[in-house]
Amino acid sequence: MKRMNSLFGAMAFLLAANFVSAQTLDKMQWFNEPEQWEIKENSLVMQVTPQSDYWRISHYGFTVDDAPFLYTTYGGEFEAKVKLTGAYKARFDQMGLMLRTDHENYIKTGVEFVDGKFNVSTVVTHTKSDWSVTTLDKVPPYIWIKVVRRLDAVEIFYSLDDKNYIMTRNAPLQDNKPVMVGLMAASPDGNGFQARFEYFKVKHLPDQRRVEWLKKNSGN
Repeated sequence: MKRMNSLFGAMAFLLAANFVSAQTLDKMQWFNEPEQWEIKENSLVMQVTPQSDYWRISHYGFTVDDAPFLYTTYGGEFEAKVKLTGAYKARFDQMGLMLRTDHENYIKTGVEFVDGKFNVSTVVTHTKSDWSVTTLDKVPPYIWIKVVRRLDAVEIFYSLDDKNYIMTRNAPLQDNKPVMVGLMAASPDGNGFQARFEYFKVKHLPDQRRVEWLKKNSGN
């Protein structure tokens, strides 16, 4: 009976831990801090550093790792989302979320302005980078991006209303290792632009393997 009570107690604790919390942006850290930025009412507005980006080797033959990134560190499984509004100007102007283990392993995803069109863009880098895009039919005033880290993968979604989310990609990311997660913007070809990030939130998700183990070993 004690064993069953302890198992049920553990499951209750894991389920109770499934909560949403708005991140306190002023307690997060900068990687490549831009010259101009402001945090007000827990929203971040930055002037994106000109000619900055994250990319490694493939197709273009160069490596850059110098765009602004405001981050915190999370372990385990989680969901993160944010509302993006950008005054995009030049080709490849972009902003969104980034999950980063180190300079050779990261995923960045969000809005990218290419040839006058808005794209939901994702770059997955494991030693070398790849790039995938979903072109939007219309130019929305803002967009929501959500990432869900489960096991050894990250699912990527976008929404125009924070209600209906559309999945655009499932990409690998090493599990059981803490990652930096936060707000990224870049202007590879341009002179920078104003990027606004609002309602950045992270929701802890109970470890999927452990939840399954507890279910199988509950004694029922």
